[in-house]
Amino acid sequence: MSALLLVFSDLDGSLLDHHSYSFQAALPAVEALRERGIPLILCSSKTRAEIEPLRRQLGNRDPFIVENGAAVFLPAGSLQRIPPDCRPEGDGWVREFAPPRQRWLLELARLKAEYGAQFTHFEVMGVEGVVAATGLQPEAATRALQRDYSEPVLWQGDDAGREAFAAALSTAGATVLQGGRFLSVAGDCDKGAALRWLRNCYQREDPARDVHDLAIGDSANDSAMLESARHALVIRSPVHGFPPLQRQENTRYSEEFGPAGWARGVLEWLQHLDPYSQE
Repeated sequence: MSALLLVFSDLDGSLLDHHSYSFQAALPAVEALRERGIPLILCSSKTRAEIEPLRRQLGNRDPFIVENGAAVFLPAGSLQRIPPDCRPEGDGWVREFAPPRQRWLLELARLKAEYGAQFTHFEVMGVEGVVAATGLQPEAATRALQRDYSEPVLWQGDDAGREAFAAALSTAGATVLQGGRFLSVAGDCDKGAALRWLRNCYQREDPARDVHDLAIGDSANDSAMLESARHALVIRSPVHGFPPLQRQENTRYSEEFGPAGWARGVLEWLQHLDPYSQE
């Protein structure tokens, strides 16, 4: 019997180019996954409003994970059985792992008195500020502001201040993760926990099959996901080093940046697992 193959992928700096946000170089590998019927599960700090247009562009109908693991969305037909801890949402279901964004907005407002001009965040920045900080087009920035569970923070102070700021948020119950550009402030969730939950959902549908999952990422906020999968592909970034990982086995580091490294790594993984992917 063939193995069950799953791919969990970060977006910015991984499937998407860090500067242009293009996924063009990754398309041969995306098509290879589609031809084999292997789910490509997008797992990002991005919001649902940001990920859904990208899924349409990619022709992707698989589950997806938003806001650094805060929630898993299950489109209709993506799973045979819906887990009991999900609730209906649109034409599918959602499993939530984090409290709503408003909780963190209140905490950030409280910390403004102590840290002042050392940070700003999406709610304060608005569309123009997000465009300036990210290079996104206004329409894309508007989607990025449609957040449900988390708040990106742009730290403008020194490293010591950032550590104290993150510690204060952690004391208030937040999980603070460093992404490519922003600190992500959310609840007690991460991409790794969301990956494990969704992998178990697939496993329960076909318990006899062995699962070979691949996690792909480039930043520190991908570490929990990269550590959780059976295989890991770490993407080279043009702006920072590889995230530190405890694992060594079944771990590849790309030579190329972004989607070019993504494509090569995925195709090599498929080639390596070819005996498992055939009926």
